[in-house]
Amino acid sequence: MEINPRLATFQSLIGQPMTQSLSGISRWLDGILLEIEEGRTVARYVVRDDMVNPMQVLHGGTASAILDDLCGLTVFAMGREFGYTSVNLAVDFLNAARLGETIVAEAHILRAGRNIIHVAGKITNAEGKLIAKCSTNLIQTSVKL
Repeated sequence: MEINPRLATFQSLIGQPMTQSLSGISRWLDGILLEIEEGRTVARYVVRDDMVNPMQVLHGGTASAILDDLCGLTVFAMGREFGYTSVNLAVDFLNAARLGETIVAEAHILRAGRNIIHVAGKITNAEGKLIAKCSTNLIQTSVKL
């Protein structure tokens, strides 16, 4: 099976910081791309001081940004002709990730329609405990890529 050039580019970046991303938020989150294949992406992050709330745990907004960014990357890597943007993002915050902890985020496409793509995501800690999970829908835009 031939993979699209966008996916192939991301696969060449596995193991590297996401500092070359076109997304400013992705560069700020500073994850390491671990795996990427058609419909699935995995990345690792370290919970930094600028990512936590006053209780020194991963801020819900940061967790949401990680999930939204990784779900969007997974859709972008499909190589479709037009860009997609989030319509909604429902996040459940289930456990705390503490300052200095390493977390892993995963996104996978559940259904890819012509105009709407449904994606699920999750964040776990090193022990596999579920930190947060999400469900999101992205819609095709008129922006040609």
